[in-house]
Amino acid sequence: MVSKQTTIINATGLHARPASVFVTEAKKYQSNVTIKNVDKDTAPVNAKSIMMILAAGLGTGTKIEIACDGPDEQEALDALVALVDSGFGE
Repeated sequence: MVSKQTTIINATGLHARPASVFVTEAKKYQSNVTIKNVDKDTAPVNAKSIMMILAAGLGTGTKIEIACDGPDEQEALDALVALVDSGFGE
Protein backbone atom coordinates (compact mmCIF):
# COMPACT_ATOMS: atom_id res chain seq x y z
CA MET A 1 0.00 0.00 0.00
CA VAL A 2 1.16 3.50 -0.84
CA SER A 3 -0.34 6.81 0.24
CA LYS A 4 0.29 10.51 0.02
CA GLN A 5 -1.22 13.64 1.49
CA THR A 6 -2.09 16.67 -0.60
CA THR A 7 -4.40 19.68 -0.41
CA ILE A 8 -7.42 20.45 -2.57
CA ILE A 9 -6.60 23.73 -4.33
CA ASN A 10 -9.41 24.27 -6.82
CA ALA A 11 -11.81 27.04 -5.84
CA THR A 12 -14.92 24.89 -5.45
CA GLY A 13 -13.44 21.79 -3.83
CA LEU A 14 -14.48 18.29 -4.87
CA HIS A 15 -17.98 19.12 -6.11
CA ALA A 16 -19.75 17.04 -8.78
CA ARG A 17 -17.53 17.72 -11.81
CA PRO A 18 -14.08 17.26 -10.24
CA ALA A 19 -15.37 14.34 -8.16
CA SER A 20 -16.54 12.70 -11.39
CA VAL A 21 -13.13 13.31 -12.99
CA PHE A 22 -11.41 11.84 -9.91
CA VAL A 23 -13.61 8.72 -9.90
CA THR A 24 -13.11 8.19 -13.64
CA GLU A 25 -9.33 8.36 -13.16
CA ALA A 26 -9.41 6.06 -10.11
CA LYS A 27 -11.43 3.44 -12.01
CA LYS A 28 -8.65 3.15 -14.61
CA TYR A 29 -6.59 1.21 -12.07
CA GLN A 30 -6.98 -2.25 -10.59
CA SER A 31 -5.83 -1.10 -7.17
CA ASN A 32 -8.23 -0.25 -4.38
CA VAL A 33 -8.23 3.52 -3.92
CA THR A 34 -9.40 5.42 -0.85
CA ILE A 35 -9.50 9.09 0.04
CA LYS A 36 -9.51 10.48 3.57
CA ASN A 37 -10.24 13.94 4.96
CA VAL A 38 -7.13 14.46 7.09
CA ASP A 39 -8.38 17.75 8.55
CA LYS A 40 -11.43 16.07 10.09
CA ASP A 41 -9.65 12.73 10.66
CA THR A 42 -12.55 10.83 9.10
CA ALA A 43 -12.46 7.23 7.95
CA PRO A 44 -11.19 6.66 4.40
CA VAL A 45 -13.89 6.30 1.74
CA ASN A 46 -13.94 4.41 -1.54
CA ALA A 47 -12.50 6.79 -4.13
CA LYS A 48 -14.18 4.88 -6.95
CA SER A 49 -17.62 5.94 -5.66
CA ILE A 50 -18.78 9.44 -6.55
CA MET A 51 -21.40 9.34 -3.79
CA MET A 52 -18.77 8.54 -1.15
CA ILE A 53 -16.50 11.35 -2.34
CA LEU A 54 -19.32 13.90 -2.40
CA ALA A 55 -20.44 12.80 1.08
CA ALA A 56 -16.90 13.30 2.42
CA GLY A 57 -17.27 17.09 2.06
CA LEU A 58 -13.86 17.80 0.59
CA GLY A 59 -13.75 21.57 0.12
CA THR A 60 -11.09 24.04 -0.93
CA GLY A 61 -8.04 23.90 1.33
CA THR A 62 -8.91 20.48 2.75
CA LYS A 63 -5.91 18.25 3.38
CA ILE A 64 -6.59 14.76 2.04
CA GLU A 65 -4.79 11.44 1.99
CA ILE A 66 -5.05 9.25 -1.09
CA ALA A 67 -4.15 5.59 -0.53
CA CYS A 68 -3.80 2.89 -3.17
CA ASP A 69 -3.36 -0.84 -2.66
CA GLY A 70 -2.89 -3.29 -5.51
CA PRO A 71 -0.82 -4.24 -8.54
CA ASP A 72 -0.67 -0.73 -10.00
CA GLU A 73 -0.77 1.21 -6.73
CA GLN A 74 2.14 3.59 -7.39
CA GLU A 75 0.91 4.47 -10.88
CA ALA A 76 -2.59 5.11 -9.53
CA LEU A 77 -1.32 7.22 -6.64
CA ASP A 78 0.91 9.33 -8.86
CA ALA A 79 -1.91 10.01 -11.34
CA LEU A 80 -4.50 10.88 -8.69
CA VAL A 81 -2.19 13.17 -6.70
CA ALA A 82 -1.21 14.94 -9.94
CA LEU A 83 -4.91 15.39 -10.76
CA VAL A 84 -5.66 16.97 -7.37
CA ASP A 85 -2.52 19.11 -7.51
CA SER A 86 -3.55 20.41 -10.95
CA GLY A 87 -6.80 21.76 -9.50
CA PHE A 88 -8.77 19.57 -11.91
CA GLY A 89 -8.16 22.12 -14.64
CA GLU A 90 -10.46 24.67 -13.00
